[in-house]
Formats: sequence, structure tokens, C-alpha cells
Amino acid sequence: MNKQQFINSINKGESETLEFKSSFNKAVIETIVAFSNTKGGKVLIGVQDSKEIIGVDITEETIQKWLNEVKQNTHPQVIPIVNIENILEKKIVVFEVSEYPVKPVSFKNKYYKRVLNSNHLMSLDEISNEHLKTMNSSWDFYPDPNHTYQDLSEQKVTEFMKTIESGSQSKITLAPTDFLSKFEMIRDHQPTFGAYLLFANDYCAISDMQVGRFKSEINIIDSISISTNLFQEVNEVISFIKKHLMVEYIITGDPQRIERFDYPLDAIREVVINMIVHRDYRDSSASIIKIFDNRIEFFNPGKLYGNLTIRDLITDNYTSQTRNKLIAKAFKEIGLIERYGSGIKRIFTLCKDYGVKEPLFEEVAQGFKVVLFKQKDKVTDKVTDKVTDRVTNNQRKMIGLIKDNQFITTKQIAEKINISQRKVKENIAKLKQNGLVKRVGSTKTGYWEVTE
Repeated sequence: MNKQQFINSINKGESETLEFKSSFNKAVIETIVAFSNTKGGKVLIGVQDSKEIIGVDITEETIQKWLNEVKQNTHPQVIPIVNIENILEKKIVVFEVSEYPVKPVSFKNKYYKRVLNSNHLMSLDEISNEHLKTMNSSWDFYPDPNHTYQDLSEQKVTEFMKTIESGSQSKITLAPTDFLSKFEMIRDHQPTFGAYLLFANDYCAISDMQVGRFKSEINIIDSISISTNLFQEVNEVISFIKKHLMVEYIITGDPQRIERFDYPLDAIREVVINMIVHRDYRDSSASIIKIFDNRIEFFNPGKLYGNLTIRDLITDNYTSQTRNKLIAKAFKEIGLIERYGSGIKRIFTLCKDYGVKEPLFEEVAQGFKVVLFKQKDKVTDKVTDKVTDRVTNNQRKMIGLIKDNQFITTKQIAEKINISQRKVKENIAKLKQNGLVKRVGSTKTGYWEVTE
């Protein structure tokens, strides 16, 4: 709205969707929560109850500080849209929120709703009723007020339909818009949050995924930022990870050699798909993947959903509950999810069958982390324990590198432990002489083996 319209709305006074505050305080957050639990609204900071415009003094850090206070004191976290209006040479800060799709929202464990022009504390029955309204649905089924059908790629929708046809061996005769409506991806002529995430035409602001290759905790040598539709995101993330994995070529005598990556690719794919399907997209944080020399860390915003615990995951003693039902349904329709709730068990099984250390699952801050390890399982430290007095520190490092990669070259060993290739060959000769390592096959096509 223009300045005159803005002044006219102030002159009309406070209402069910408008509140005045002379300064930022806890009452502002209370009103933001009340709006979130009702029909949404705006809080104008710098306007008195009497409608007098007094303005506020702000710096570059002020708005961020206020937003952090709102975010930290609301649950689920509410992040308002903030605008600064210059009216009568005075600055007014406008906090705007929409009705929250999954209610109720609380402020310090108290729940408020907006009635006429004031906030009211919700009763236990009102809290229960608001919760019951949403428990049979999920956030991604709600209409996205910020996007229209034009923000979706009809080509991607058509490709999705063709994939379903291929799997079901039946023809879909619906037009793309009718198909999305049938799947409840369009509701009230508006695309849902799930539809936007699945079929975004171009840049998708809320699907941000950061992936990096690290040589140390702070030294990053390659990275990519992905903000696209979820199906495309799966492929781009896995391609980037695969680019930074080591691969062994195993000669079996068959015409074609076998590729063996240092991590099970199926487990990586399973983790990535689980990240994308179960992420809490209401959180403004990005999903982060860090590829190190000896592990890959996957971090997702949003803790385990539905009172699930780490122990439940590890023991496989739980019933699957899905944070994003629409997204999960779409992934299942095209075979990217075999069945709900099987992903974690499958990751454990894949790592065990591949012979690598079992994965780590933990809740960190307001998110969930999975770690896949390169280290091979059931490889004991007996060799090092028995020969501690007979090997140098560099030789122990060489044994470790050979355990991790039987096809490693002397040049690669030299680069990793920062000594000359000649020194590596001398140390390898001593290890072979002591019966600690041996070469199987030729120099070019063979591999190393650690012995006891």
C-alpha cells in the first residue's frame, strides 16, 4: 500500500489483524503468536494506542535482534516478514505474519488467539481443538500464499505423471492441474507448500541445501548451494557427493571391472532422500552436508518427529510418523521410497553389508545429524597393537591408509602423510619385510593387503 493508505489504516485503529506498539517488547511477540493462531496480521512498532505516529530509532542490527527474539520465544518458530515504513519523517517497523498452518503456536508455553482487537489466552479445550484440526494433516498440505500455479513447472508435473504411469502400467488421462488437484497438491485453486517444493519452476527459496568437501573442520575445497525442486535436488546432491568419493576398480576376470566406492552409494542415496522428505521446511536453516576424508556428515533442520528417539531408531522399535505427508506420498508414488519407516533400518543394513562401520545418528541443536564412516567394520587394531615397538608413526599411518583403500598408490600415500614417494617405498619395503603388508597381484593392477 502507498503512504496515504498506510496512514488511513492507522486512523481506523486496532483490529483483529492490526496492533499498535510504541516499542518492541514481549507484548509484540504475544501479539505475533495470537495472529499466527487466528487469521494473521500486522504489528506496527512506532505507533501509540492513540494512533499517534512516534516512530522508532533502529540500526542495522536492531531488526535482526528483534527477529531472533521472536524466533527463540515461539514454538513452532515463527519468522515474521519485516518492512520499514517512513511516515511523516518517522520510521515504523511492520511485523507481518500469516495464519500458521500447524497450530497452536506458543509464546513461552502459553497460547494466545486474537479476538477483535485484543489477545486472549487460550483455554485447554481451545488448544486441544486447534491441535485436532491439524493432526490428520501436515504442513505441506496447506496452500502456499506466496506462490501460484505459474510458479510450478508443468513439465516437471508431466514427468512425474509419466513416471507413475510407467510404474503402474496404466495411463493417466488427467490434465496436470486436475492431476495435482486430485492429489490435493492444489487446494482452493492454490498450490500447496508441498507442490511448490516438489515442482518449483526455478529457484526454490525454502529448499536450500549446502554441500561441501572439507580437508579439515574449517578448510573447504569445493562446495555447492542447491535451491531447486526436491526431485532435482536428490540427483544434484548425490552427483556432487559421488564426485568427491574415492573409487576402487576390482578386476574379477569378467570383461567389465567392478567399481567399489569407499562408501555404499545406496546408503548415501537413502540418507539424502530421508533428509529431503523429512526435513522441517518451516525452519529457515539450510540442510548441510560435509564430506571429510574419513566421514560424511548430514545435518537437517528439525529434530526427530512424533516423540521418536535415537534408541527407537537403532532398535527399529517404532511406528513411522511422517512430518511431510504429501512429499512422502509423492516420493513413494515414483518408487524413491519403498515403504514408510524403512529408511533407517535400510541404512544400517547397507553399511553392514558393505563392510563399513555402522552409521551414527544424533540430535544436534534444533536438528538431526547422520554420519557415514569410511572406516571398515571388524578391522581390528591387532596389527598396530602387536608391532607398536617395531613400526614408526609414518608406518602406522600407511597401514591405516591401506586399510581404508587397498588400491592406494605410493604417490597418494606420500601426498596424504606429507613425505617423499621414495620414503614411502622404503617404509613399504620394511613393512613387507616384517610381514605386516603384502602386495597381491601386479604393480599396476594389484592391491595391498594388511596381514597379521
